[in-house]
Amino acid sequence: MTTSDIHGALSNTAGLYFLLLSVWGFWRFFRKQGLDASYRGALVVAEVLVVLQALLGGYLWLAGLRPARMVHILYGLLLPAIIPAAFSYTKGREGRAEVLIYASLLLFGVGVVMRAYFTGIFTTP
Repeated sequence: MTTSDIHGALSNTAGLYFLLLSVWGFWRFFRKQGLDASYRGALVVAEVLVVLQALLGGYLWLAGLRPARMVHILYGLLLPAIIPAAFSYTKGREGRAEVLIYASLLLFGVGVVMRAYFTGIFTTP
């Protein structure tokens, strides 16, 4: 398995994990629940996953592999910023409205992962 294959597999994992967290967040919102320790922990795991994904993408860039479309780089920079942006916007609060914000942004993240996947077919220089 090449580094590029691992990068692709991690993107699938990130997309599915973001989707799972989004559904879980909407479930908590409709049950009139806020954030809890389990959900916050899952958000940390999601953040670590996309940061590793971005670092691996940076390594591939330095190794000479380039995405077919340069917008892929924008997606790679946007994904690790989603969860910290939500935390900053909510100021760390844990209520029902905040779980809706996280769930919505994570669903947006699923779309970003899909766009990144389809723009990221690597080419050699």
